[in-house]
Amino acid sequence: MKNLIETERLLLRKITLDDKEELFELHSEPDVQIYTGEPVVESIEEIEKAIQTRIDDYKKYGFGRWATFLKNGMQFVGWAGLAYLPEFDEIDLGYRFLPKYWGLGIATEVSSAILNYGFDSLKIKKIIAIAMKENKASIRVMEKIGMEFDKFAPYELGSEDAVWYWCDKNLLTKK
Repeated sequence: MKNLIETERLLLRKITLDDKEELFELHSEPDVQIYTGEPVVESIEEIEKAIQTRIDDYKKYGFGRWATFLKNGMQFVGWAGLAYLPEFDEIDLGYRFLPKYWGLGIATEVSSAILNYGFDSLKIKKIIAIAMKENKASIRVMEKIGMEFDKFAPYELGSEDAVWYWCDKNLLTKK
């Protein structure tokens, strides 16, 4: 499978059904799901449906969330990428990684590369990122990669306010 994005330590490629075991491990981990607003995944079938949604997104939008691997040994670390949020008409930068890879700068490294890919290769005009207020680590990543605070607003109906950040190519080049 062709790699879409390469950084100093990471390779990103489209998610496939071959990734279902790794994705199940990721999404069945309570520590990973705590700040997502989503329940812990309980079956491979749930993951297979989620993977099909990712595959559909690649076809429909030309981008999506991508499987992320350490180059050295090709260990699966999680996923990162872009998603179109039709309810807001926005393109969202997001990621999830296995806890053993937290605190290593992977989120910052991959998010910066994804912003550049989105603006330069995909010609996207604006990219947002949303995090729960309690997710201080993700908020720090948004700030480190050059995004700016936009607002506090719900992410889902009935949910508490989340923290919204945004970026465009001009803002990124000013930093």
